[in-house]
Amino acid sequence: MAKKSVSTLLEDIRLLGGEQYVIVERVRALVHELISPVSEEVKYGGILFTSDVEFGGVFAYKKHVSVEFSDGAKINDTLGHLEGVGKGRRHIKLHSEKDIETKQLAHYLPLALEASRD
Repeated sequence: MAKKSVSTLLEDIRLLGGEQYVIVERVRALVHELISPVSEEVKYGGILFTSDVEFGGVFAYKKHVSVEFSDGAKINDTLGHLEGVGKGRRHIKLHSEKDIETKQLAHYLPLALEASRD
């Protein structure tokens, strides 16, 4: 089976609803603004981000968008926005575009990369 491209996945996300699409695009823009170099790959139904190492991804659902951090359990979460209790991964749920700022996603992205490099 052929791999889905980022643009094809984005079209699928657009069908979920306008808000999810806008959130995913804002998350992608923020990742590219804060981390360089960064590449994207469609995997596990979302867009994974890599900069030397895979450090996270963005996944759209019917009622929210989840930003997943591969080694999020290693992040010292002083702001208290990370969710999850497993050995490795943590995530932040975004229900609106405003959550990108209120949940301070920009703070977490470099920390996620650093955690994955350790």
